Amino acid sequence: MKLLLTFWMIIIIMMLIIIMIIPLINIQKNKDREKNSPFECGFDPMSNSRISFSIQFFTVSLMFLIFDIEISILMPMPVLIMMSKTYLWIYTMAILVFTLLMGLILEWKEGSMNWK
Repeated sequence: MKLLLTFWMIIIIMMLIIIMIIPLINIQKNKDREKNSPFECGFDPMSNSRISFSIQFFTVSLMFLIFDIEISILMPMPVLIMMSKTYLWIYTMAILVFTLLMGLILEWKEGSMNWK
């Protein structure tokens, strides 16, 4: 039993040493500035960092996120009708839909949805 345990310990230690040596052997020698630079969402890290960001794109993405979260709140509502009282479900749905519509009307009136 002790001999078997010793054998497995030697095998495990050898595998660990091999696993630690393989990356040292496989190091890529040809590294340049382009390969060492991070890739950030299509922005060139070597260029000026003060490039103006499109605020219209930002507002459209924020509206998408807000309405996407609100839709994910509305999705389980048909299932909840079976678990709650009907008048309470209708009241909750009316408040949620009213809030969604008021947000949509507010963004429409202030011109956030117009691409300039």
